[in-house]
Amino acid sequence: MKKTLVLALSLGLCSLGSTANAQDSKYFAPATEKAMAPDDEGFIRRWLLLEPFNKPNRSNTPFVDSYIRDAFATNVPNPSPVTTLPSDGQKVKIGDQELTWHALDSKLFNAKLYRFATERELTKYGVVFWATTVINCTEDIPNVRMAVGSNSASMWWLDGKEAVILSGDRRMVQDDCLSPRLTLRKGRNVVTGAVINGPGMSDFCVRFINEDGSPVKNLTISVK
Repeated sequence: MKKTLVLALSLGLCSLGSTANAQDSKYFAPATEKAMAPDDEGFIRRWLLLEPFNKPNRSNTPFVDSYIRDAFATNVPNPSPVTTLPSDGQKVKIGDQELTWHALDSKLFNAKLYRFATERELTKYGVVFWATTVINCTEDIPNVRMAVGSNSASMWWLDGKEAVILSGDRRMVQDDCLSPRLTLRKGRNVVTGAVINGPGMSDFCVRFINEDGSPVKNLTISVK
């Protein structure tokens, strides 16, 4: 039996499961307890990502503002991440699906949701992803904008208030849409987003920028 197992491992015949796939991911690493800074360009790489839930769409073209607002309002995890921060490993229900939250650090400036799904052998088309994170500030930072890119449509909140919406069939481009001027308050600020996708790839990127377009980096990121 031992020789058989060794042989199988050497030939790559033994599956180590989705947890091992996540550990070996080219796109994500498990989030650590240590607070994380934005990257050199100010992008937020630490996220709590919810496994995708089914929202079949044969095309991304119907994703106008009213459609995605309704989709996100009627397909919210219980409890809602907009008002209640989830925890790593927490299970929630959406309809008849039981889904798990994962605390992860993206290895790229953009969070590859398609890869997040495929690495766990989950549905990757016709789905909605939820994401949330905590921005920690040592002082108020006024007059900043949340800058978001997503594939496909998405909607983003800061402390439960709508900040920016990206509608239509779009590719992920950094700083594709900007929020109105916001203030990051001293202490904890919760960013939440939902991304809807029919066919094709799915990902997003988020950062905060100043009035002159430079990235805001005097903050830390956590998932608690």
